[in-house]
Amino acid sequence: MLTSLDWKRSSYSGGGGNNCVEIAVPDGRTVAIRDSVRPTPVITVQRAALEHLLAGVRAGVLGG
Repeated sequence: MLTSLDWKRSSYSGGGGNNCVEIAVPDGRTVAIRDSVRPTPVITVQRAALEHLLAGVRAGVLGG
């Protein structure tokens, strides 16, 4: 069940608020993503697809 996963929060979230995105890796191929304030629904994506998206963001290919 996705709610029993070991959810991680970015160190950039700080210690004060509960306004962050959390991720968990249920297996080696899938990443689960949720909002810390509203833990459902949970979005699951293939790890390779998320890595590709993040690489595009870091390279400035995506975004404003």
